[in-house]
Amino acid sequence: MSKGQRAQVNARLRQPRPESPRSVEEIRAGFRAMMAQMIVPDGLRATETALGDRPALYVEPGNGPRTGAILYFHGGGYVVGSPETALSLTGNLVARTGFRAYSLDYRLAPEHPFPAAIEDTLSAYRALLDSDEDPSTIAFAGDSAGGGLSVTTCLAARDAGLPMPAAIVAFSPGLDATRTGESMDTKAGIDPFFTRENLGHTGAMYLAGADPHQPMLSPAVLADLTGFPPMLLQAGTNEVLLDDATRMAARARAAGVDVILDITADVPHVFQSFAGVLDEADQALDRAALFLRQHVRLPDTAVASAG
Repeated sequence: MSKGQRAQVNARLRQPRPESPRSVEEIRAGFRAMMAQMIVPDGLRATETALGDRPALYVEPGNGPRTGAILYFHGGGYVVGSPETALSLTGNLVARTGFRAYSLDYRLAPEHPFPAAIEDTLSAYRALLDSDEDPSTIAFAGDSAGGGLSVTTCLAARDAGLPMPAAIVAFSPGLDATRTGESMDTKAGIDPFFTRENLGHTGAMYLAGADPHQPMLSPAVLADLTGFPPMLLQAGTNEVLLDDATRMAARARAAGVDVILDITADVPHVFQSFAGVLDEADQALDRAALFLRQHVRLPDTAVASAG
C-alpha cells in the first residue's frame, strides 16, 4: 500500500478552490488544467475522427495489430471534459490492451442538457456497428459521468434493439442523479474532490429540470439490467459516489449479470487518472485491461495476423 503516494494525491486534490459557484467557463478551464498534469503513455497515436455526427479522438497502439475497440466516454459531470482531458485513461487502456479506442466528444450541458449526451453516445455506437465492427469486439468504458454513460448507453442500445457490446468498464461511475447513496453523507469531508453542493451545481445543469427518478439518470437504483454484458466497476473508498458503484453491482448481480466490484481503499474519485504517480492506479488499470482482454473478442484478421 502506497500511503505516501495516496497522501500526496489527496493533498494535491485539496488545494484551495474558489468557494462561490464558478461559471461554466471557469469550471471547464480548471478541469482542463488539472487533467493536463496527468501522465499519458508514450508510443500511442491519437488522431481526430468522427463517430455519428460528433468529433472523436482515435487512439491506437504505436505498433502491433489493431484488435478490439474501446468506445470511451470521458468524465466531467456532463458539463466539462473532452477526449483530451481523458487521454491519460484512454491511453493507458490502449497501451495495456493493444486495443484501439474511440473517445467521444459528446455534447455538454448546460448548452445541451439531458438526454443530449446519451443521444450522442448511442449514435456513436451505431456508427461503429454500421462500419462493420462486430459488437463482440467492442467494449464501453468511461470515468465518472462517462462511467454512467457506459451503462445508460447500453440501456439505450438495448431499447433500440441493438446488440450489446462485449463488456463495460466504469471508473468511479456516476449512476444515481437522485444522490440517495449513503456514501453521499458518510464520505462527506473524506472525498477531496466532491461535495453534495458542487455535484448539485453541475448536476442541475445536466438535468435542466428533468426528474432524476428515471433509469437513464439513476440506473443504480432504477434500471433493469437484464441482458447486460459483463461489467467491471472500479471505485475508491474516499468518494461520495462510492455507493453508485456498490448499488449498481448489487443490481447487476440480481439481474444475473456477470459483475466485478473492484474497490480500492483510501483513494479518491477516478484515482486511475494518477497512473505513473499512484501505484494503486496502475494496478487498477492492469486489472481493467485484463478484464477487457478476457471479454473482448479479437477480430478474425487480428487473430490471423497474431498467429
